[in-house]
Amino acid sequence: MGADDSTRSVEENGENEEEPTVVEDVKVKAADPSSSPALASNRGNTVVVGLQEPGGIFTPHFNTSGYDGNVQAVMFPPLVDINEKGEPFGRLAEDWDISEDELTYTYYLRDDLKFDDGSPLTANDVAFTVTLLFDPDYPGTTDLTETNLVGGLDYKEGDADSIAGIHVIDDQTIEFQLEEPNARALTLLGGTVLSENYYGEKYEKGDLDYMSDYHLKPLGAGPFKFEAYHPGEEIRFSANEHYYNGKPEVDTFVYRTTEGDSQQFFQTGELDYSGFVATKDNFELLEAMEFANIDLYTSSNYSYIAFNHESEVFKDPNVRIAFNLGLDRQAYIDARFQGYAQLANVPVSPISWAYTDEIEAFPYDPEEAKRLLDEAGWKEGPDGIREKDGQKLTVYFFTTDGSGSNDIFVTLAQENYKDIGVDFQIEQMDFNALLARVDNGDHDLVSFSTTMQPDPHIGVQAFHSSHTGNTFRGYKNEEIDRLIEASVAVSDLDARAEAYHELYEKLKEDPPIILLNYNKSLAATNARVEGFEPNGFRGISLSLENLRVVDTP
Repeated sequence: MGADDSTRSVEENGENEEEPTVVEDVKVKAADPSSSPALASNRGNTVVVGLQEPGGIFTPHFNTSGYDGNVQAVMFPPLVDINEKGEPFGRLAEDWDISEDELTYTYYLRDDLKFDDGSPLTANDVAFTVTLLFDPDYPGTTDLTETNLVGGLDYKEGDADSIAGIHVIDDQTIEFQLEEPNARALTLLGGTVLSENYYGEKYEKGDLDYMSDYHLKPLGAGPFKFEAYHPGEEIRFSANEHYYNGKPEVDTFVYRTTEGDSQQFFQTGELDYSGFVATKDNFELLEAMEFANIDLYTSSNYSYIAFNHESEVFKDPNVRIAFNLGLDRQAYIDARFQGYAQLANVPVSPISWAYTDEIEAFPYDPEEAKRLLDEAGWKEGPDGIREKDGQKLTVYFFTTDGSGSNDIFVTLAQENYKDIGVDFQIEQMDFNALLARVDNGDHDLVSFSTTMQPDPHIGVQAFHSSHTGNTFRGYKNEEIDRLIEASVAVSDLDARAEAYHELYEKLKEDPPIILLNYNKSLAATNARVEGFEPNGFRGISLSLENLRVVDTP
């Protein structure tokens, strides 16, 4: 399948027009593997992948940069991971049990687990890791309080010297007791594991400053172990002979972090694998590189526009509905992505078990948008801009993207919103400045894309009134709160999906965001390397242990 398959010819009013459609996920095999650049073919048993420069914090649970997370994923498998369907499966844990009342989680570790220095990995290391994440001095973003672990808050906020709900049964078995059921507990408590002997040697409750000494000296249990980090150049790993699933066939894995054009790096053979912006032009470019195996797949992330819910303008749900109806999102997606993105209807990707297509996306309906704004008291003024109580309907949209692709959205949004009587103003800035101004509440609307969403709860948790983040500060709906809580109250995926569908219906009545599009991901592998199977939930991390270098004809 080529990129031309993203359009189809239709006849309308006697004229032929090109109507963009959503390009299907596809794998394209290299047409001529022997055309691999000499730089790659002569590299030997080493695989090189492109990565943005990380922050240099390679200890799981302590980083803020997602690129550090990419580095960690090479070395730190969790007890329980997520497969390409978003379903849990065992990694370091061979199996687990959840009690009938869903208040007891028991994990059974695999036989003879070892860290990459050959030291044993046991249930005591799991207990240490969870305890560390409840430490009052823990500065990271892994929030285990939502697991409702018995004694967790007593340790975090009180004088307890241990967590009552953690029970190490033996070296391979650990049990956690919860106060209330929470479906996310399986993967949160079953996350990546830190060695107690290594990371806990200096541990004292309430003082984690020492952990910074270990961020560039990681000790993991993954398919590859850390060798060296050269900022601005590369992170180098070697095959781990102690990995539970066997030593990988590839001797050396490298994340190359050199600044430059990843497309050029791949084309010249400096990279064996790279991701690209999913566009028709990039797809066709990769097809022309006959040594490239191509993966086009749907990601679990999506793009959206968030309202400032502390703004008087957006406290009325009907105004937020009007802003959804007044934006021709499909026209934007067609113009910008040319079939390489899909209109979003609910805050979860189509690849998730929680997705439903039975809830329709807001249509483009400017007349209904006008009616709702009229009903909300925003009346059209002499210059066409609506007014209420002497205030013009002027909104400020914050964005970080200064590229030409963003011009498509800005131009269309300004036209669409002007048509319904809204003065739509644009402010562009760097990401850190944007976050600071959003935290300060200076915006009316702001554009974001999510990270990969391994669980649908991640996409809706910020809509709960108890959430402490700033982006949705001021949004409060008791029914939404109840439905979010119901979506994690049971672990059965079918029951959870039903709860999410009810939640998504309710969110249409009181929308916290304007959903834009589900994103496609585009990646290419030099045909000399086999084993890369990227997916929308975990990227390439699950592939790394299966990589192998092959002779190209």
